[in-house]
Amino acid sequence: MAYSIAIDGPAGAGKSTIAKLLAGKLGYIYVDTGAMYRAMAVYFSQNNVNPDDEREINAAVMNVDITIEYIDGAQQVILNGDNVTKMLRTEETGKMASKTSKYASVRSKLVDLQRKLAKTCDVIMDGRDIGTTVLPDAFVKIYLTASVEARAKRRYDELMAKGQECSFNVIKEDIENRDYQDMHREISPLKQACDAVLLDTSDMDIDQVIEAIEAVIEGKKKQIN
Repeated sequence: MAYSIAIDGPAGAGKSTIAKLLAGKLGYIYVDTGAMYRAMAVYFSQNNVNPDDEREINAAVMNVDITIEYIDGAQQVILNGDNVTKMLRTEETGKMASKTSKYASVRSKLVDLQRKLAKTCDVIMDGRDIGTTVLPDAFVKIYLTASVEARAKRRYDELMAKGQECSFNVIKEDIENRDYQDMHREISPLKQACDAVLLDTSDMDIDQVIEAIEAVIEGKKKQIN
């Protein structure tokens, strides 16, 4: 049986950080959905697909297969059998991904591939709609959140540590706006799945969050054994 863990939540809740660390600790594959969109963009660029022509995009996605592997502990993204990891962060790929990620056919194809991964491997995915849309049958669903103030302070401290001048109030307002947009978007809005465990991390550190999620996973496994 392949186990799938879905972690959803608002911006700044630490979903990706927690998901990556948890995947490494449990030996699961962390499915970097953003990297998959970039791999799709690599295919479009390699095959001269016009990012402004939806019909071309719709036809091209039919020829794409993307999966994620770990080699020597490092994530590798495989596009139609070729390792394209080194191409994912180029400016050309970023621009193509930005233009093409809006298309329903691109999203639908990647959701299918993500579900395929979850059926064959133990995976952890994070996002806004993993537990509600992408993996509605996930073994464990976590809704990871924190107060707006806590999320803003984490971001503020992170930027200040890098020597970047910033305003706490501006960061807080930006987070509030992103929350509203995510929760009110037309396709797959952010919301807690009815069977997801709510985990408020406002007063928790990373180790405590990981321990809490591990406890949920172990408790679920005991229920079915």
